[in-house]
Amino acid sequence: MTADEKLRAIRDAIQQDVGNRGLALDPESNLFNACPDDFAEACRHIAAQPNANIAVVTGFVIPDATPCAAETDGLLGTVFLARALKSVGISITPVTESIAAPALRAGLHLDSELSTTTVKVYPDFVGPVSHVLAIERVGPNHTWDSYQQQIERLPPGVREGHPKLSLNEFLELLPAKRQNRCFTMRRFDVTDLMSAAHDMFEIKSWPTNPLPPTIGIGDGGNEIGMGKIPWDTIRRNISSGEVIACRIPTHYLIVAGVSNWGAYALAAGIYVVRGIQPPADLFDPDREREILEVMVREGPLVDGVTGQQTATVDGLSWDEYARPIVRIREILEAPWH
Repeated sequence: MTADEKLRAIRDAIQQDVGNRGLALDPESNLFNACPDDFAEACRHIAAQPNANIAVVTGFVIPDATPCAAETDGLLGTVFLARALKSVGISITPVTESIAAPALRAGLHLDSELSTTTVKVYPDFVGPVSHVLAIERVGPNHTWDSYQQQIERLPPGVREGHPKLSLNEFLELLPAKRQNRCFTMRRFDVTDLMSAAHDMFEIKSWPTNPLPPTIGIGDGGNEIGMGKIPWDTIRRNISSGEVIACRIPTHYLIVAGVSNWGAYALAAGIYVVRGIQPPADLFDPDREREILEVMVREGPLVDGVTGQQTATVDGLSWDEYARPIVRIREILEAPWH
């Protein structure tokens, strides 16, 4: 396989709608095919940066969980990225909520080389960094202004054919009192439970420097980065998409069936671009489960779908969850040509 073929195969391995969320409900225009080249471009951009330092924003509070806690998706992927990228000279600075910080520390400290990694609790963050990455991090939904601005950002040929609602039509779907709020997939408003870490993806947070290249990884439409996809596309594919769709775009957007899968894919893609093989202890489902068990216990963390304190992700069996990890390893080991 060539590098381009490997990158496409890795992207395809993670774009499976295992949760039946409607990520590709419309075969012509959906979340999976909205930004088809972004995955490869994100991998290349990071791989080309010597000694990259990535701020990774993660942590999603599940308010109706038992107990109320952050979910396993996103956090395990952040720990994996730290483990995977250290060997290629790339460091990460995790940025999260106070409720999620203990689990991140527990996962990172299982690796002696990462035991000194500092987990930042937003707004306790100081740059500079080469990139800002969000993994499974909720962001505020749309406003009438953001909806209009998003349409204006569309390429001219696309903009003319894109449906555009009137203000009254928009407000019928998304009333003013529900705008600029953060929602779970079940439409729980978690705005008051989450910090404004999404500000790190907007130019106002970097007044003396250009906005660093930003990357979003998500699996439901309500995460930072999904503002790159037209609101109309998300609302037509995702249940309650008109309410939950995040308005914050990123330079690159990686949509996966599970956000952690996006983290595995990003690390694998960087290895592909640099033309090297990963260490043997990566892309190992058994090791991922061992790390997750510790994080769930020490966090605590909960499964974001079931709300239970179990070492599972998005309500999947471990075999279902591990399948893309195994596939990515196979792709990485495939002969080059």
